[in-house]
Amino acid sequence: MNVSDPGPTRPDDEIASGDAVSDGGAGSQAAPVVVDVQGVEKVFDTDRGRLTALRGIDLSIREGEFISLIGPSGCGKSTLLRLIGDLTSPSTGTILVNGKPARAARLGREYGMVFQAPVLMDWRTVQRNVELPLEIMGYSRAERERKARAMLELVELADFDRVHPWQLSGGMQQRVAIARALAFDPKLLLMDEPFGALDEMTRERMNLELMNIWRRTGITIIFVTHSIPEAVFLSSRVVVMSARPGRITRIVDVDLPHPRTVDTRELERYFELVTSVREALRRHETDADAGSSDDGARIRAEGLA
Repeated sequence: MNVSDPGPTRPDDEIASGDAVSDGGAGSQAAPVVVDVQGVEKVFDTDRGRLTALRGIDLSIREGEFISLIGPSGCGKSTLLRLIGDLTSPSTGTILVNGKPARAARLGREYGMVFQAPVLMDWRTVQRNVELPLEIMGYSRAERERKARAMLELVELADFDRVHPWQLSGGMQQRVAIARALAFDPKLLLMDEPFGALDEMTRERMNLELMNIWRRTGITIIFVTHSIPEAVFLSSRVVVMSARPGRITRIVDVDLPHPRTVDTRELERYFELVTSVREALRRHETDADAGSSDDGARIRAEGLA
């Protein structure tokens, strides 16, 4: 696999502790940096003392990229996503989003967020769920309705605007959550295992639908997953992380053609990339085993996975 500098200012292939390398993609090199993570470490105080969840994280993400974070349970994937979204703060290091601190970006409502559970309000219709952030932000009723209808059309749920979430399948509920996250035109979409609870067939269909949404909006997406095939199918680059304390050990550039379809999963190059990511994870399987101990289970229970 070709390798080169994934960031705009780094003169060599070293982008994180260990052997992290990437070719970054030719098109991405011309786009501005949306997320710039430098020297980030995250330490939690627990009843067993100080616990280092992340160490030495350096990562640059360019506008329009689809970045997947993958690694063993407890490695800090979701913690890194939350740091970028300013849901928690780094112990050391800096995070810039669109050239400003993550907190300023959050207050400026530059993020959309989608989690594993759709977290919809059953007493509100699908359209009114999508309108919720716009309502909080003070949009007029007419503008809320216009934007909500446009997002429901984007996720192909326009005909379900008047039904309630409990009347929808799990995949449809997650599409409503995506529509809600995109309703206020954020510059960055953060997704924390949004399809993890879905059956395999629904998950593959949602992958295709997310690819279509990404293509149509051009939004930058950061996506946490435990699935190697999913990460490869969706991504511009796959960020591979080690067991706790989480470090970026490799960044694999995904050069599969677009648009990606069901046939993409039959390409020889697809299987090569899946193998590359799997091998990158296996290189640190000893650390991963340590992270899956009783202590690791406690960490996951505390939401640090």
